[in-house]
Amino acid sequence: MAIERTFAIIKPDAVSRSLQGEIFSWIHKAGFKIVAVKSMRLTKEEAGGFYAVHKARPFFGELTDFMSSGKIFVMVLEADGAITKWRDTMGATDPKKAAPGTIRHDLGTSIGNNCTHGSDAPDTAAFELGISFRASS
Repeated sequence: MAIERTFAIIKPDAVSRSLQGEIFSWIHKAGFKIVAVKSMRLTKEEAGGFYAVHKARPFFGELTDFMSSGKIFVMVLEADGAITKWRDTMGATDPKKAAPGTIRHDLGTSIGNNCTHGSDAPDTAAFELGISFRASS
C-alpha cells in the first residue's frame, strides 16, 4: 500500500466526555502519524457546508446541529492506506454494529454519537482536508 493522508474528526460527543486523549492514543497505537491537528467549533453554516453531500437527507438538520454543538478536533492522519485503515480503526457508523475493539464500538453511544468521523474515499478526503486545513491555517 501507498502512504496516503486522510481526514478525521473527534466529534463533540467525544470531546464533551473528555475522550480526545484516549482517541489520540488509539490513533498512535494504530500506527498513524498525525500530520496536523487543531481544535475548533463549527458554526451551523460551516457544518452545513462540510456535510453538504447529505443536504437532502432527513437527518441533515440534526447532523449540523450536533456538529456545531461543541468543540471538535480535526486532524490530518497519514499511514499506509490511511483512508481504509482509519475507517477500520473507527468501526461501523452504528456502535452496535461496529466490531469490538474499534473506537465506535468501545466509545460510541449511538449512530449520531459515535465519537469520530473519517473520509470514505480519496476525493472526499481531499475535499474535507481542503475545508479544514487551508494553506493559511
